[in-house]
Amino acid sequence: MKNLLLTAALGCAAITASAESPRWLRNVAISPDGATVAFTYKGDIFTVPVKGGKATQLTSNPAYDTAPIWSPDGSKIIFSSNREGSMDIFSINASGGTPVRLTTNSGSETPIAFLNDHEILFSTSGMPSRESSRAPFLNQTWKLDISEPGLRPQLFLSLPMGAASVSESGKVLYQDKKGFENIWRKHERSSGTSDIWLYDNGRFTQLTKFNGHDLNPVWKADGNSFFFISEEDGTLNVYEATADGKSKKQLTRFAKHPVRHLSAAGNGTIAFSWDGDIYTMRPGSEPQKLAVEIIADQYDGDRVKYFTDRGATTMAVSPSGNELAFVIRGDVYVTDAKYKTTKRITDTPAQERYVSFSKDGRTLVYDSDRDGYWQLFTATIKNPDEKQFAYATEIVEEPLYKCATAAQQPVFSPDGSKIAFLEDRTEIRVIDPKTKKVNTALDGKYNYSYTDGDVSFSWSPDSKWLLADYIGIGGWNNTDIALVKADGTEVIDLTESGYSDGNAKWVLGGKAITYHTGKYGMKSQGSWGNQGDILMMALDGEAWDNFNATEEEIALMEKAEKEKKEKEEKAKEGNKKDKKKGKKDDKKDDKSKDLTFDLANRKHRMARLTGSSAFVGDYFMNPKGTKFYYVARATEGGYNLMERDLKKGDTKVLIKGVSGGIETDAKGENIFLITGSGLKKIDLAKGSTENIEFEAPYDRKPSLEREYIFDHMVRQVNDKFYDRNIHGIDWTGYGEHYRQFLPYINNNEDFSILMSEILGELNASHTGSGHRADGASLQTAELGAFFDPAYEGDGLKVTEVLPRGPLAARKVNVKPGDIIMSVDGKKIEAGKDYYPLLEGKAGKKTRLEIKRTDGKTDFAEIKPMQKWYLSDHLYKRWVEHNQAVVDSLSGGKIGYVHVEGMDGSSYQTVYDQLLGKYRNCDAVIVDTRFNGGGWLH
Repeated sequence: MKNLLLTAALGCAAITASAESPRWLRNVAISPDGATVAFTYKGDIFTVPVKGGKATQLTSNPAYDTAPIWSPDGSKIIFSSNREGSMDIFSINASGGTPVRLTTNSGSETPIAFLNDHEILFSTSGMPSRESSRAPFLNQTWKLDISEPGLRPQLFLSLPMGAASVSESGKVLYQDKKGFENIWRKHERSSGTSDIWLYDNGRFTQLTKFNGHDLNPVWKADGNSFFFISEEDGTLNVYEATADGKSKKQLTRFAKHPVRHLSAAGNGTIAFSWDGDIYTMRPGSEPQKLAVEIIADQYDGDRVKYFTDRGATTMAVSPSGNELAFVIRGDVYVTDAKYKTTKRITDTPAQERYVSFSKDGRTLVYDSDRDGYWQLFTATIKNPDEKQFAYATEIVEEPLYKCATAAQQPVFSPDGSKIAFLEDRTEIRVIDPKTKKVNTALDGKYNYSYTDGDVSFSWSPDSKWLLADYIGIGGWNNTDIALVKADGTEVIDLTESGYSDGNAKWVLGGKAITYHTGKYGMKSQGSWGNQGDILMMALDGEAWDNFNATEEEIALMEKAEKEKKEKEEKAKEGNKKDKKKGKKDDKKDDKSKDLTFDLANRKHRMARLTGSSAFVGDYFMNPKGTKFYYVARATEGGYNLMERDLKKGDTKVLIKGVSGGIETDAKGENIFLITGSGLKKIDLAKGSTENIEFEAPYDRKPSLEREYIFDHMVRQVNDKFYDRNIHGIDWTGYGEHYRQFLPYINNNEDFSILMSEILGELNASHTGSGHRADGASLQTAELGAFFDPAYEGDGLKVTEVLPRGPLAARKVNVKPGDIIMSVDGKKIEAGKDYYPLLEGKAGKKTRLEIKRTDGKTDFAEIKPMQKWYLSDHLYKRWVEHNQAVVDSLSGGKIGYVHVEGMDGSSYQTVYDQLLGKYRNCDAVIVDTRFNGGGWLH
């Protein structure tokens, strides 16, 4: 491998980094003797002399290593790593070597500080103490004796510590954490920001009271003062305060970008990161940027190649039904509907989202978020002798339309002469793909977009009209269905409803429409969302009569139609008209296909197609109007494809686990679906279902994807942030500045932090970035009980059993005082880590050996819980505890309710308790702490 020498030049606060300099150096920790600085770069841990120079790489595992802390004697570095799946804590010699795993729980553990020379403090989610009155949502602080591997962690404090420092006398400085807000948010002024506290021998003292962020306290060696980071001057800078917090002074005066990762050595030297670089600062001097040289393998494995047969998101079917176009991870593919052969159409780090076939099936149109804009492209089979994309030897892509905002959601008209699309997310426009002439069909003021893809429209069979969502008479959340002339000359509100209507489609050859409505379904009592139905509106009397015909009448009509066609065919064969006359007649025939509407009595020609209200997704009516297919949420969860016989009234499940919309071929003979197990095709005449297998080649480029996602995020803020002035900050400047760090990031963890840092400048809630880590392949199961931390013998001594947990089951009936001695025959040794014994046991029969309080031993089979299920149990216990405390202290005069989230179920719980249990109370405490958020209005 070719190696690359990366050098960051020594300088002061100003930044003069070259393109080859290592940047985004984080998690800075100076050694106790002040000689060495540990830090992270590209997911590995390095050390460098405090005077700068060549860095030593301590870890080189493909996993993500972070949060290094030094042992008091400087011989070891403790850090967190996901090399075993979840974030566990490891130890490594400061000079290098093989890391030793210290924690085994499948949760996430992060080291905070050394409590003494052999115990560490770390943050994790686990079982709090029985006595704790704090909510179980936030991490707790645990301690672990690391003098030998495999010892059992013990709860230190049931409250979370964002950062901590322990003095030689055992006094603990810590940064509190009051809620769920993004930890990288800046400039916030509220009661939810972090403060510095002192914990000393069971007593808590608040040392800072600034209503912004005070972070990352670090004891000075003498124990008489401490360093910390504060945003009191508007930017996160380093301060020094006396031990009682009453006197403080500012040490650094950086502007615009925050100081992070503060640490201090015994000689008073501090180290921290600022703007992607490492800085040190000696007592009485100015901060100095540390010169760092890294010998690093410059190859980051930046191409991920594989084949996939899952993961399609949006899909389109060719008119013939022979091919399917779909999008996987933002790229367009086309597969043969019968064979596995699959052609990749696009190969960009940007995302393509919606795709549509032309009438002849030789051209695709799709939207693509390239070069800073959502724009439209076409891809066409070049060779006239080739009929299908899947087998085409050459496909030509061409730009179709680009605007200053966003062009999205393109759909070919049935005759292939026009393409309708959304501009600026709400304006429906129509483009001629040959001339590129564009006109507005429906002005953007008649729609509102909250998320991309939430405005729907559909072409009429004659390609002259569109059905569209419409808020001409209602508010932004109360849409009607409008009949819109494609040339923009006419708009007719068809539904004029007080309920929200949407997702309209043409049926019965354009003589009727169907649409989703919330008119009949149950509405969420305290939030958004309601059950819906699909209604049909006939646009002429003949269509209405035909729809309501009996099976016998339909059979007679079909017979008459068949005879009529046979007569016409015979007449056509005997017709000896010249070509010119024939062409003239053809034109007349084409013109006669134009749709005409009788709208005067349309509201008297309405039918409810769903048998009962449900949470309905996409839907389709067969051309005859006798069968109706729709996607609906199942009572057991997930969505199923339902079939309703409109003549008999019968409804049945066709396919379970549907995850996408319904697509059909031009004749409506086959339905195509995206399901959890892949693509499906349903032959409506035969009633048969078959899998559509494909093999999509994928060549993913993570670094380019990260660049795209970053740029996309910057544009999304520009386009959609609620304040057009973006809180008065230089958002464009921040985007340009933070973008420079992308070449120095090779993993999603660091990328997520980078995104959160820039989004943190917005000083807005509900902002930040996260990523989905794989986690441990075998999760640690939970028994659902509290155990006595003072018990020193073998086993786990029970102090409380959660009433809905597995140990509370009638046949198990574990009581306080019982001791769980073994799990599936493996002994729980005194003081030893027992989490490995519960690895992968959740939901599986597990045999426990239980020593009862009477001295007898018996065995019981249980099914341990998942972690998320335990969290729900602990939440309910916490609420019940708070209710009991309030009731006791007030003598039953005051009630207590907790609002778990801003959603319907939480509203119903509060409503039920307020007007039920607490109806006659003098007052009620409404607790909104640790609220999960939502959309309750």
